[in-house]
Amino acid sequence: MIPRLYMEMPLQCGETLMLDSHSAHYLRTVLRRNAGDHVIVFNGQGGEYQAEIICLTRSDATLRIHRHDDVSREITPAIHIIQAACRNEKIEHVLQKCVELGAASLHIVRSERASLKLDEHKREKRMQRWRKIIIEAAEQSGRTAIPALHWHPGLAHIHATGLKFTLHPEASLSWSRAREHLQHRTDITLAIGPEGGWSAADLQALDKLGFATLRFGPRIMRTETAAPALLAAIQAVLPAENC
Repeated sequence: MIPRLYMEMPLQCGETLMLDSHSAHYLRTVLRRNAGDHVIVFNGQGGEYQAEIICLTRSDATLRIHRHDDVSREITPAIHIIQAACRNEKIEHVLQKCVELGAASLHIVRSERASLKLDEHKREKRMQRWRKIIIEAAEQSGRTAIPALHWHPGLAHIHATGLKFTLHPEASLSWSRAREHLQHRTDITLAIGPEGGWSAADLQALDKLGFATLRFGPRIMRTETAAPALLAAIQAVLPAENC
């Protein structure tokens, strides 16, 4: 499998790139790559680039770009995930799996029953960690775009677009009925509650934002399971060319 690296910079064929220390260590020490091996690089601006390792030592790590491939592995419609703040390990799981499954954007939001409480300094450090997880998941899964990550202090601060669903075990709308409305949409937004579920105030706020409550089968899923399960289910009913 050819390694993939995200590079947050303009890329063009024929240029030579110097790798940062993290990427150089990853290729040299973790993957045991050497000069002459091939690497794929992308910057999230469309497609990906075929490159070759020119030098990979402790003091010099460079690639040369040979070709641009105009490919996309993104889902249509764009699927946005709103995840109620919960324990950090659960958020990390949600971010990783949702990126692998094609989410277009990820939104962590404070809710009435949210268990994660962070001051501004800790939140910024956590956001940096979460962005790193997103980039690594995009590299591994072959994504050609990096999903945006946002933090919201409350549901009222969210701008949700397209067809909007939030899971609730007592909802009258079943998945078998909801999936009939997925075709020909440009955006779908899914809101997932915390471990204790959405409160009455949360559900009222979501209702004002236009979210329909959705029942996804007879079982109640953990908060870190719901978004990946829904993403997979949506892709299963979309036309193959959209996935």
